[in-house]
Amino acid sequence: MKIHKKLIALFLVFAFANSCSEEFLNVAPQGSLDANVLATRDGVNRLMIGAYAMLDGISGNGFGWQSASSNWVFSSIRGMEANKGTDSGDQPDINPIQTFTETETNPYVRIKWGALYEGIARINEALRVMAVAVEKGTIEPEDVTSFTAQARVLRGHYHFEAWKLWRDIPYIEENTNLEEVTNTVDVRSNIIADLEAGTALPNDMGQVGRFNGTVARVILAKALMQMNGDYAGAQALLQTVVTSGTAPDGSPIGLETNYGDVFDGANRNGVEAIYTVQYSVNDGSGGWNGGWGEALNFPYKANGGSPGECCGFFQPSHDYVNSFLTSGGLPLLDNSYNDTPVANDQGITVDAPFTPETRPLDPRLDWSVGRRSIPYLDWGPHTGQDWIRDQSYAGPYSPKKQVYKRGQIGQITEVGTWTSGFTANGYRMIRFADALLLLAECQIQTGNLSGARDNINLVRARAANPDGFVKNDDGTDAANYEIALYPDSGFPFDNQTNAMRALMMERKLELGMEGHRYFDLQRWGVVQSELSRVLSYEKAELPSLYGNASVGPEDALYPIPLSQIDLMSGRLVQNR
Repeated sequence: MKIHKKLIALFLVFAFANSCSEEFLNVAPQGSLDANVLATRDGVNRLMIGAYAMLDGISGNGFGWQSASSNWVFSSIRGMEANKGTDSGDQPDINPIQTFTETETNPYVRIKWGALYEGIARINEALRVMAVAVEKGTIEPEDVTSFTAQARVLRGHYHFEAWKLWRDIPYIEENTNLEEVTNTVDVRSNIIADLEAGTALPNDMGQVGRFNGTVARVILAKALMQMNGDYAGAQALLQTVVTSGTAPDGSPIGLETNYGDVFDGANRNGVEAIYTVQYSVNDGSGGWNGGWGEALNFPYKANGGSPGECCGFFQPSHDYVNSFLTSGGLPLLDNSYNDTPVANDQGITVDAPFTPETRPLDPRLDWSVGRRSIPYLDWGPHTGQDWIRDQSYAGPYSPKKQVYKRGQIGQITEVGTWTSGFTANGYRMIRFADALLLLAECQIQTGNLSGARDNINLVRARAANPDGFVKNDDGTDAANYEIALYPDSGFPFDNQTNAMRALMMERKLELGMEGHRYFDLQRWGVVQSELSRVLSYEKAELPSLYGNASVGPEDALYPIPLSQIDLMSGRLVQNR
């Protein structure tokens, strides 16, 4: 199912003319929407498409890269696997988010809040109109059952995303009395109930863009883990996903044979994709459907010749890159990788000699990060400084996972706009490796260390496939890649603490730059300790970026936007 804002605008422009304003809770139609007109199966379906459309966080009416569902700002940058990138004066509102100094007036925080509650507003409008259709007898019971389950799991998803960011949030359903809304009530049970409703959906929805039972189970499992520490409940759900789940169109799911193929735009709905947020290009929307949220996140080259040709954001951090050093094929779980960091070209001009790292590396590094002298998809070797806007500010590395191939220009990229960074390479919101590692985490927490090791090793075995290593033009490996499986006995699966260290590192290596890191650290209760450790290292490498930044206990959450507190006349209270 392709979700296009052009289609949405045709049917929803009057209904949602004001729902994108800061008065996000006031979702009552402002004049032109007649529920009796839309109260049919077709009308409800169109409203549901509008609700699905907010999964990318973009609406063209105030919501852009500030609210991207990939959470590249709110989780990857905040989780310090990436820096903002570009230079200090570009999108300066990200600067305080990465230095842990954002306030309740930060525009990114305000816009992200608005986008999530826009999604909730659209869901609730669809449910209200469907109730009218039921009264009129213009919709079949089986459609009511399906739309209700889809609506509730979507509403649960949007609320869960908000909960991860702010914790103290208002829960809004279709019959909420807006004059009584507060954020002082624990809403976790409401979110769980909505997500549980989605597990009644069949696995085969016939379209890749709709949530199915498998998607609902993964999101519910994540919520149980994140909100309640219910690892046993989550484990049962994830085991079902791994053994019998499918993609929304009913196709099989599993690990891609080669790690790099996961991120190829040609495989955006491939076997690894449990759920991909659907993007499209060259559809008349001017790029609004084409990964607008990530359009800044391409290498920067002043005179053209690099992917996107703009804008130099989202540069991998030194600590993240150093994490891929291996010893005997295994990661350095004691974090000693920063003692002798990966060789990089920071401060080395393009015409000066440079020798890339020769020590053993996890091969996933070069599918995740662009670094000098290493092939960058089919664009040739990364050339260093001339692909970086300001090395001294944000480091020598480029993002890579979302980037399109040169041979895909015009096929999965928007033509005729200010950037070819608008692409159809949809965000892999949930992929099979993520589900495997979540299952392994549950197994560790419930005492099944051998089962956790086996699932982690499945992920590592895929990464170890030599056919999937980044290659030079002559077919040789682009670097000294060495990755091994964890042994059947002994460290680190000798006790729960060590096993968790292995799991935490594996999620960093496998899922880095995909918007998970900060939320993982939240769940593990190590935001302050882990980010303080990384920050102390990054400050020495990039002093102009991080300055005197520090991480406090309050930085495990974002502040609730002051504009929303003011608009609600004090019924919303600050969360920190």
